[in-house]
Amino acid sequence: MSKRLIPLLILAVGIAGFMILKMTRPEPAEVSATERSWRVQVQEIEPGTHTPVLPLYGEVLAPEQLTVTATLAGRIGTRPVTEGQRVKEGELLVALDDADIQPALAQAEAQVKDLEAQIRSEQVRYRNDQTALASEQAILENARRQLERTRSLVNRNLASREALEAATDAAARAELTVNARQLAIEEHPARLQSLQAKLAQAEANLLSTRRDAERARMTAPFDGMVTDIRVAEGDQVSRNEPLLSLYPVDGLELRARVPEMFRNELLDALQRGETLIATSAGDQHRFQLARFAGTSDPSGTEAILELQGDPRGIRPGGLMPVTLERAARSNTVSIPFSALYGADSVYLVSSDGRMQRARIERIGEARGSNGERRLLVSGEALVSGAQLITTHLPNAVTGLKVDVADSGVASQ
Repeated sequence: MSKRLIPLLILAVGIAGFMILKMTRPEPAEVSATERSWRVQVQEIEPGTHTPVLPLYGEVLAPEQLTVTATLAGRIGTRPVTEGQRVKEGELLVALDDADIQPALAQAEAQVKDLEAQIRSEQVRYRNDQTALASEQAILENARRQLERTRSLVNRNLASREALEAATDAAARAELTVNARQLAIEEHPARLQSLQAKLAQAEANLLSTRRDAERARMTAPFDGMVTDIRVAEGDQVSRNEPLLSLYPVDGLELRARVPEMFRNELLDALQRGETLIATSAGDQHRFQLARFAGTSDPSGTEAILELQGDPRGIRPGGLMPVTLERAARSNTVSIPFSALYGADSVYLVSSDGRMQRARIERIGEARGSNGERRLLVSGEALVSGAQLITTHLPNAVTGLKVDVADSGVASQ
């Protein structure tokens, strides 16, 4: 066999083998296209009345905090309290040294006695002036008669000019004395009024000094907590210098800023007489919304919440997150946040097992039965018995087929 026929023979054998394999191959099974479904969890909707809540973050304040100041200048005699100590009403807080109080009190008393003595002296002087005026007027009359006699004698050349001048001077001096005495008598009411005014001022100063001396022993006006101590025993202090502070333990408030979108709703609830309660984490502390601050800014208005019950460790100046219960809303549904798409949409399961988009109105947050945060919504599509999809799908769209994994429970 020629060597040139061998390649052709191999090629023919290969082609024949390929044709045999092709004819004897099995027929592939027909594949039909099936639509994919997404497994989701759902919640059965049951509209009802729910209480929306508003998370707030505020500062604890003591609006009735009292700053104790020194009523007189002096040295601190005793200060039996310490920082953070709870005291009872009437308990001593701080006292000035008596050695610094008595001199000021004695000086004020001496000033009153001195002015009382000056008034008595003025009254005696006035009576003496009245008595002396009568005598001086008689002397003036005598001097005038003497002057007339001397003038008559001079005209008849029976007396010298020197005698006339002497008589004239005597009459003038007598008249000057009477005028001075009359002026002193006329000035008596003004002098007396001035002394009486000074006496009234001194008596007021005495009363003020006695009051300050009594307050130099400063006691607690109410049951409270001592804070901000600035002095120790032996310190020299000036008048009106702050010494320490005291606040009532049952008068604490929480001030938290409320967004403007919620302010009118809360104000209306307060005007209706509703009680709105805010609680801290774990319900350790309860606050009642009492009022709003008188001013606001673009970020909101401060709500003032009064502490209810024992403060249990909270202190003014501390920051505290609370959850405020708003007015109850009817025909609402509590849903998990995972069910929300965008700002105002959720998906329901249609009768043919597909996703159906529904618009809702966000009312606010709510708390579930186990305390978790949930979203409170309302909407026309949220009817009783409808199934809300709570599994968040990134490719969610109306018409997407779903497979319900868990029928869920009624709305919480």
